[in-house]
Amino acid sequence: MPHWTELVAEKKQRQLKSIPQEWLVSPPPDSTLDVTGFPETCGLLTVREIEITNTSVDILLEKLACGEWTAVDVTTAFYKRAIVAHQLVNCLTEIFVDRALARAAELDDYFKQTGKVDQICIKGLETTMGYISWIGRYAEKNAVLVDVLIECGAVPFVRTNLPQTVMWPESFNNIFGRTTNPYNRSLTPGGSSGGEGALVALKGSPLGVGSDIGGLRPSYGRVPYCGALNSLEGQDPVHSVFGPMTNSVGGLLSTAKPWLKDPLAVRKKWHEDETYAFAIMWDDGVVVPHPPIRRSLDITKAALEKAGHKVVDWKPIKHRLLADTTRNIWNAASTEDYMITTSVTGEPIIATMELDNSDAAAAPFRPKKIGITAYQLWQAQKLRKDIRKEYLDHWEATASENGTGRPIDAIISTPHGKNRYTNYTTVWNALDYPAATFPVTTVDATLDAKKPPHVFYDDYDKSIYEMYDPETFKNAPVCLQLVGRTLEEEAVIKMTEIVDAALAAAK
Repeated sequence: MPHWTELVAEKKQRQLKSIPQEWLVSPPPDSTLDVTGFPETCGLLTVREIEITNTSVDILLEKLACGEWTAVDVTTAFYKRAIVAHQLVNCLTEIFVDRALARAAELDDYFKQTGKVDQICIKGLETTMGYISWIGRYAEKNAVLVDVLIECGAVPFVRTNLPQTVMWPESFNNIFGRTTNPYNRSLTPGGSSGGEGALVALKGSPLGVGSDIGGLRPSYGRVPYCGALNSLEGQDPVHSVFGPMTNSVGGLLSTAKPWLKDPLAVRKKWHEDETYAFAIMWDDGVVVPHPPIRRSLDITKAALEKAGHKVVDWKPIKHRLLADTTRNIWNAASTEDYMITTSVTGEPIIATMELDNSDAAAAPFRPKKIGITAYQLWQAQKLRKDIRKEYLDHWEATASENGTGRPIDAIISTPHGKNRYTNYTTVWNALDYPAATFPVTTVDATLDAKKPPHVFYDDYDKSIYEMYDPETFKNAPVCLQLVGRTLEEEAVIKMTEIVDAALAAAK
């Protein structure tokens, strides 16, 4: 077998050849950190294509349904913008222009004949998941989610970058390299779906799919996972989930019935709820968020109150224990899982995402030892189950304050290799609570100046505090989460719309 570096070189060459030469542009120099405006000024997109790619999902659907825009028009516009995005932040892995445009043309032909869209399956794409050992591994059939999306009239057109093993809150692997944040290319876009996040941020796609935390993290079973690849397959207590990622909340609800295709999908139709209440979680009792996050929480609270909503404080319980227990479950055999997968080619298992790893400390969420016993795993799973019940009771108790409390948490975007704290999202995996991420503001060096030291929870909290520098983080998007209870995805979507409208009205 060729050396793993040769496999990477061959794969990268095939990727480069898949890009239409006429879509290549001259990107700005690396010193230009904010590249969000470049796609519209580079000269590749027409005025109409810029209009199409700036249109929200719900309006896109309306224009496609009435025939004002064709599927080929829309696919071409987003494809060109996606290719520009890739040249800016390295966000794509698989590029299949001819196949996507052929699919779009078939939809247009079907629309002309019937006035609606229907199913045309797509398969045969290479799926590496960041592993060199999986180069040349082609899917023999679609994952269930792909079939569902195609039945809804979707046109799959790119695959996006992610970290080796997927189990990392950044996006870097030995095949495709590192994805950067389009608002500040010295920062990470996060992960594991950082490539998708960067693409959507640059409006290179109207709607994408990410795993776990991205746009909407649903409860397990609401979105089908059958047929998809993953790390730690066979690990059942804390599942990975798929969810939509988009620039607009509208158009997220679906009439599909995935339980007819995936035996683990929950038989529950999408619908909209009516009554809601909010709570703010200022920190998780483990790490105090950086100043931009605190400012975003203040902005959100003020906007909701101005809109007439009562907002209470959320008191987190056992978040450290929840996160530690989840990692114990994930790490029970993860080292063996990674070693077996990479042994085919001998590729190195990535231990750090630091730009200079000569003095890099191991991230705390990476496995440090070879597994635990079955009995120890059972005890970790039992502890998680007990804490879930305790958290449910704690949530129910908020009724005396303001109905059903809905905590809003912070996601912290950090410099490359520095994303070491994942508990603000890991706990929702542990509890299987749906969570939607929404933007609030960007880092402002003046408004978000470093605060005097607070009373630290421990040395780790202190290290996170010391990492913050407003100049390093300048212009980074600041997002929060809105979290609901298990299988209440519709309520989470609706409440996110309410929060988004309140923030817009308060500007």
